[in-house]
Amino acid sequence: MEHSSVDHRRPHSLWEDTLTDAERCAEQPFGESIAADITVIGAGLTGLWSAYYLADKLPDASIAVIDASGVGFGASGRNGGWASALLPMGLERVEREHGKDSAIALQTAMHETLDEIEHVLDREQIDAGVQRGGTITAARSAPQLARVTHEIDTYERFGFGDDYTLLDRHTAAEMCAMTELIGAMYTPHCLAVHPAKLTHGVARAVVRKGVRIYAPVRALSIRRGFVDTDNGTISTKYIVQATEGYTSQLSRQHRNMVPLYSMMIATEPLPDDMWESIGLEQRPTFDDTRHLIIYGQRTADGRFAFGGRGAPYHFGSAIRQAFDTNATMKDRIHQALIELFPMTREVEVTHHWGGPLGIPRNWACSVNADWDTGLITAGGYVGDGVSATNLFGRIVADLIADREHDAGQNPRSELLRLPVVGPLSRRWEPEPIRWIGINAGRVAARVADRSEHQTGKESRFWGGVIDGLLRR
Repeated sequence: MEHSSVDHRRPHSLWEDTLTDAERCAEQPFGESIAADITVIGAGLTGLWSAYYLADKLPDASIAVIDASGVGFGASGRNGGWASALLPMGLERVEREHGKDSAIALQTAMHETLDEIEHVLDREQIDAGVQRGGTITAARSAPQLARVTHEIDTYERFGFGDDYTLLDRHTAAEMCAMTELIGAMYTPHCLAVHPAKLTHGVARAVVRKGVRIYAPVRALSIRRGFVDTDNGTISTKYIVQATEGYTSQLSRQHRNMVPLYSMMIATEPLPDDMWESIGLEQRPTFDDTRHLIIYGQRTADGRFAFGGRGAPYHFGSAIRQAFDTNATMKDRIHQALIELFPMTREVEVTHHWGGPLGIPRNWACSVNADWDTGLITAGGYVGDGVSATNLFGRIVADLIADREHDAGQNPRSELLRLPVVGPLSRRWEPEPIRWIGINAGRVAARVADRSEHQTGKESRFWGGVIDGLLRR
């Protein structure tokens, strides 16, 4: 079996460094076997939101959350801080596979999820540095503008035309003064957040509801009615697996989810006059439509937090602390920021970090319930999980609550009809096939972006290579 150990020291991210002791959620030590009605594996946002809503729906149930490293150690505490309405599979794909009505219902649910997150943060008095500034998706070349226009047309066809707007170059530049800007798409459906404050805040709320959070305790294997850990066994009726990028570390699951690294940098706080020239006054998150994804936000304390994909996939789904930083990727991401905003050239980069995302083979997130084993698996967000985790947590809670109330014969929740509820993705190919395919796709994306920037024409060949290697 392909397997690697994980170093559980906390990452040196901007988010980790700006999280106060009062904001941290303290976990309980785990030293012996226990029993719980529901065991959640993973103290990231999927697991914590699941526990939050389960505690409301089943107040008499005993719920235990376990994590190998602690609250927010993985992607939930390290990400770019976009609580968006995005999912890794777009409306057109959902329509092809499930029909137009299902696609509309799912997108509507994602929009409503932002309201739900804001409502919970207000109710639980969680300060997560949240601002609903929306997202601006810039077009900086003709191919990017074509993709932005197509995306807006797609939203219009599904009835969301008022939610996704095409901006001309002047209006876009007033909002975000990027170089080479020729247009953009704007949507109000995104919250800029401090992800570690969000995750620890939800964890504290979960503990107040009577849920036990144990760490460090590592799940080794899952079987009907039991979770075997490195410190003992948990006997349980239901198991919620919310392991995302760390799924490959579980016994017999090394091909279920690929851990693909995303990398970030953060700058020192910028002076007000520089922000006046840059824009982003209402803190919209920002990206463009290049193939090798970039993403950024203006933080609540006036920094750039900026990241990108393109780090190498490590053979055998390896996960190590040494992979959390990468000098080459740091330089590429920093150079991309300078290309977008040249006035940042002399600004100090204070932080560089990364971590693994969970990538299913079909590039689609899902929630699956296997009632024969009592296992509910949720995740596969491909980096679009900050708000989707809330939706998935509510789905997990509804699945278990409906099972408890009427054995699942008459589901009462509309969420259970959403097209993300269903079969898991097929498994990834064995090594070395997936190492070759994933890293070849990474190189193809970089070549496609370079070609489009140089020629101003869409890179159909390299775009097709990316789809052929990774997404089919």
